[in-house]
Amino acid sequence: MGKQARAIGANTFQFFTRNPRGGNVKALDMADIENYLAFAKEEGIEKILAHAPYTLNAGSEEERLQTFTRETMLEDLRRLEHIPGAMYNFHPGSHGGRGPQEGARSVARMLDQVLKQSQNTMVLLETMSGKGNEIGRTFEELRQIIDAVELKEKLGVCLDTCHVFDGGYDVAGRLEEVLEEFDDIVGLWRLKAIHLNDSMNALGSHKDRHSKIGEGGIGLEAFRRIVNHPSLKDLPFYLETPNDLDGYAREIALLREMAADNSHFVEK
Repeated sequence: MGKQARAIGANTFQFFTRNPRGGNVKALDMADIENYLAFAKEEGIEKILAHAPYTLNAGSEEERLQTFTRETMLEDLRRLEHIPGAMYNFHPGSHGGRGPQEGARSVARMLDQVLKQSQNTMVLLETMSGKGNEIGRTFEELRQIIDAVELKEKLGVCLDTCHVFDGGYDVAGRLEEVLEEFDDIVGLWRLKAIHLNDSMNALGSHKDRHSKIGEGGIGLEAFRRIVNHPSLKDLPFYLETPNDLDGYAREIALLREMAADNSHFVEK
């Protein structure tokens, strides 16, 4: 994926650790890893983001899902240790009707089982839109998870612009206030990555439907403010918009043109 990223003008990228809807994973190819590390160093690719499969549910109390989530995360994190500087992003999951506080406690218990003092990989909680029984729809829920985890220094946050907008945080019209609220509750120093996505929906819809940059409810000028904001501009940005490679290349070029510096833009 490094070569594909460079071909469309990106200097970082996000990838799924395995099939996003499944659980199987290919055996590690150490020669391929060494080739990638050499290529990444030569091309200046850094801060890549591994995305856990959607089938994980760290918030569940069902034994089968707990076992699957724990074993998958442990295996993913072991494998990522071969890629220095990589980060690992996951959706906190669903509380299944037990309530967000109970769900957050379940996520924290799961993280206590998989995080190791010796690991180098930063694990990121993704902000969610609040559809159904999702955990992580508010900054308070993320803080509750972090506070309950023993090795909280291994945790960060990935802010998804579509998710927080659909969740009721107005990053289009009140970006400064949203970031101040995030800082007060979670701490901006824990923000390690940004998913740049417009939204097909209105503010607070709790639906999570991504749109191309500038073609949704957030709007182009809001993304100009986001990629230039002093607290965000040096973070890696990852696109999850409904696009093909040519579309991602156009969005990367557009965002680079809007940016005041050499921020990172990628496709997923």
